Amino acid sequence: MAYQQKLAEKLTILNERGNGVLIRVNYIKKICSDPKLRPSLLTDKIMDPAVKYINKKFPNVDFRGNNQHLTSIQRQKAEVMSAASSYYDSFLDVMEFRDHVYELLNTLDACQCFLDISINFDLTKIYLDLIVTYTSVIIMLSRLDDKKALVGMYNCAYEMTNGTCDSSYPRLSQMLIEYEQPWKKLHEDFGPHTRLVTSAVLSLQMVYPRRNLPADQWRRAQLLSLLSAPANMLDPARSASSACAPLIVCVLPVWPAAVSFLLCPSSVNSHPPSLELWKAALRSGLYLTLTRDEALNIHKVSEEVFDSHKGYGKRIADIKECREHAIQNNGALHRERRGFLRGALKELFNVLEDEPGLLGPKALYVFMALAFTRDEVLWLVRHSENIPKTKTPEDYVDNKMAELLFYMVKLKALVVKHSYVIQRYHVQYLAQFDALVLNDTIQNMYVCPEEESILTSSFVSTLSALSIKQGDSPPQTNTYSINAIRAVVDPLSQAYCSVNKAPLPLKEYPDLAKVMNTIQFHTRLVDNMEDLLLETSELSVLCFYPRVFEKMFQQSSEEPSVKRYIMAFPYICSDFICCAHPLCPEEVSLLPKNSAKTISTARNKKLKKPVPKKGEVEMEKPGAESVRKDRAVVTNMDKMHLTLTELCSSYDLCSDFIVSDHIINPAEFLLSHLETRLSEIIVKMANNSPPSQEITRPSDLLAAVRSYSASLHTISGYINLDVSRLVKSILLQQTQPLDSQGSKTITSLYTNWWVYLESLLRHASGSLIAHSPTMQCFINQPSDSDLSFRADEFSDISELQSLAQLIGPYGLKYLSENLMWHITSQVSLSPFLTLCSLSLSLPLVGGENVLKRMTIIGVILSFKAMAQDCLNDVIPFYILCIYQYGAFLNGLLPNAFVLQVTLNVFELASAAGFSCDIDPALVSAIASMHKTSVDEEYKLTCLLLVYIAVSLPSLALDPNSLYNKANGGHNNNIHCLAVAVNQLAASMFTIQGKDIEQQLEEFLLLASSTLLQLGQTVERVESKNRDSVYLLLHMIVEQSPFLSQDTLEGCFPYVLLRNAYRSVYKSCIVTLG
Repeated sequence: MAYQQKLAEKLTILNERGNGVLIRVNYIKKICSDPKLRPSLLTDKIMDPAVKYINKKFPNVDFRGNNQHLTSIQRQKAEVMSAASSYYDSFLDVMEFRDHVYELLNTLDACQCFLDISINFDLTKIYLDLIVTYTSVIIMLSRLDDKKALVGMYNCAYEMTNGTCDSSYPRLSQMLIEYEQPWKKLHEDFGPHTRLVTSAVLSLQMVYPRRNLPADQWRRAQLLSLLSAPANMLDPARSASSACAPLIVCVLPVWPAAVSFLLCPSSVNSHPPSLELWKAALRSGLYLTLTRDEALNIHKVSEEVFDSHKGYGKRIADIKECREHAIQNNGALHRERRGFLRGALKELFNVLEDEPGLLGPKALYVFMALAFTRDEVLWLVRHSENIPKTKTPEDYVDNKMAELLFYMVKLKALVVKHSYVIQRYHVQYLAQFDALVLNDTIQNMYVCPEEESILTSSFVSTLSALSIKQGDSPPQTNTYSINAIRAVVDPLSQAYCSVNKAPLPLKEYPDLAKVMNTIQFHTRLVDNMEDLLLETSELSVLCFYPRVFEKMFQQSSEEPSVKRYIMAFPYICSDFICCAHPLCPEEVSLLPKNSAKTISTARNKKLKKPVPKKGEVEMEKPGAESVRKDRAVVTNMDKMHLTLTELCSSYDLCSDFIVSDHIINPAEFLLSHLETRLSEIIVKMANNSPPSQEITRPSDLLAAVRSYSASLHTISGYINLDVSRLVKSILLQQTQPLDSQGSKTITSLYTNWWVYLESLLRHASGSLIAHSPTMQCFINQPSDSDLSFRADEFSDISELQSLAQLIGPYGLKYLSENLMWHITSQVSLSPFLTLCSLSLSLPLVGGENVLKRMTIIGVILSFKAMAQDCLNDVIPFYILCIYQYGAFLNGLLPNAFVLQVTLNVFELASAAGFSCDIDPALVSAIASMHKTSVDEEYKLTCLLLVYIAVSLPSLALDPNSLYNKANGGHNNNIHCLAVAVNQLAASMFTIQGKDIEQQLEEFLLLASSTLLQLGQTVERVESKNRDSVYLLLHMIVEQSPFLSQDTLEGCFPYVLLRNAYRSVYKSCIVTLG
């Protein structure tokens, strides 16, 4: 009995086993042909004599006696056995697979099975699959050049170890020799099976032509169109053989060519239908896929095989004619079909997306569309790798492949999303239509055996009892298990009814067979939809064609109209995991690991631009991109905007997808790259050049950042991205010295420019740049050495406000810390000079040096105060609550509060931009540098103030000490001494716990006394800038929160200050109107 032979089970198992063996042989071929992966046994120079000797003497390799060629194997026999065992076992698997195939083929012939693709579809399909798989295994084995060396080395090592050869070696070596010419041996092996093979292949003559029509006939028939007949839109899609509709088309050319022609050529000469089917297969393409990226040149092989047989001379002429026909017509034929499918899939998707309920009756259309598209994609991939010599090579290039893949992916996603619609529809269809049709078909049978009658009646009852309530709730998670129903119509039952003398022969009841095939397809739509989608749309083979895949991606990315579909390429990578096979897990090592890098590299390849001729084109002026007389004229900006829009639209393909156990979210991937690029662009826009000490003005950079951010916000109109969060995150990183990538930020660049490079402050200490209290900025002084920048363009209120907006409180704090470092370096030297002078009991020397350092400190503190004021101006627009809180605490803080609490409040207020009586940053910096006792530090501080006070008269000797009425300060910046004395004294005495007011009053008395001595100077030369120096006392008191005008008047006559102001302003010319 057929069911006792278990023919269908054996066919199914052998097919799966054969696929694994085929992949394993292909893997061995790949690693043996790759110099980097080639086994060490074949690359070691010590083994070269053994390899050559074994290849020459195989299979009779004699290692006895003093054979010098095999000495290397003798010395390392254990290592050789271990290294070659996996390859030897793989070849044994091939031999075992061959034995089982021949045994099963003999059994099928003995049972006189009947095979017809339109009647017992599943059984015929797996039978032909097995023939194709077995043929591919043998061809791949013949292409493996190192098979003799690997098998021979293992057997030599085995025999040296065990004293006898491996028991399987004689048969295995004989098989390898027999299949050195595979087609000759295959022709001999399949000679007894010609009848069954031919009958199975000839059943394709009705299916194959329908699946290979040109695009014009598809278009006239309105294939896959749901809108061609609106009145019939709700009618279920049916065909004469529904199960053949999702059949994988790319396998069809292999069957008649490899099976009928190459294995059983006699049928081509003796049977006209076979000849026509064979010619149709030869005209359909030039290459057939064996496995992965291994292809077979069908015309070349056919010509060689037929040439070796007598009586087939006419067939060689047919082969040449078919090859010429394929070269001339196939490229254009498939180009037109891809063009038709692009429109058909787009229409189908749009209709089904709008009305997903149509997926129920029109599910067959979806799977047909996927199968057609998959066939066209694989045909192009297969032939793009081996483009023939033709006058139209552009037929093998498709720069719109992204659109075809895009709608293929969208259709798959639509089926997965609304799978419950298809399930529920076909559960009801099986119960309310298929069951009735099957019952009528059974009733019309003129004879039905009792056992089969009981079985079919039970089957009809089971179908009729199906209900959508059997699925789980909610509907989106409906799962139906109807394995028991499928068991009646699967290949097992087909095998039972397809053998000779079957109680119910299917060939006598074709209507029953077609109904059973239809039911089989409908049951798969209920509980096996994932496998059906895999069969009709899986494109994992693309991972073995990286060059073609890269080329397609590059061509599509250069076509503006398909940029919106470009995301289909990375999404297709999620299919790559489907190509893995449990019999060859090592193959994963051959798969591309850096496909993202490969695609990125392909996209970033730059075309060489032609060198412009001299005087050819004049540079366009700013704004030229917006000038046009006709809206129809497309400008560069229009093209760039369209390109950006199309690329953004491509991200709507899916929210995420899985590639090799990694979940890829395109939007988040884009967001991470935008974050990196935006950081780099902002830093690049700063245009910092350390050699020339140039940098972009903060206001210009702020305007550029705002413009760039506004452009980025337009992306959110196309992609679901939180651009505001992205920009805020980037700008927050720019307030730190380093960003998340460890790169320099604009905070670091501007701090280096202001402080480390001292482009501004160093020139200020040399009187090349002056601080202007009136204009609240630094200005250039007239000098012989011209500066490379204008100080007021980087330090006025608008620039510092822009800087505060760019780097924020964090950035200004970092800037302040660097300023404090410079101040502490100046402070550490000033007390040292004072101490040295006093210890030597000599007159004070180096007073100019001390005052110069104090002036530098004052300039730094003046710049810091300006930056703090600008921060105070802009911070209410960003963090109003902290601004108000800081203002409240700073205004209500009592004088007698705890010192540490006071400093903490001042630090909060300073972060909000408020000026404080005591600078917390300066206090912290000075406190960190003190290493002696408090009393000792107090003495040094007092001595420093004394040194400053008694040195003030020397400033009158400097011609640059003249007070500038327009700037409101002195030309040599000595007016900054007021800030330096007040802030430095307040900070030092705060650390030492002394009364700041009392110490400053003592300083004021001493400074007044020394300055009054200038009035007793007889020589006019020494006191020419006396009036300008007198103003310093007024500035110190005016800028101090601890001194008052009453204190000043008590130690310095006010009349002198009044006369000093009159003297410095007497030459000022006032113009009105």
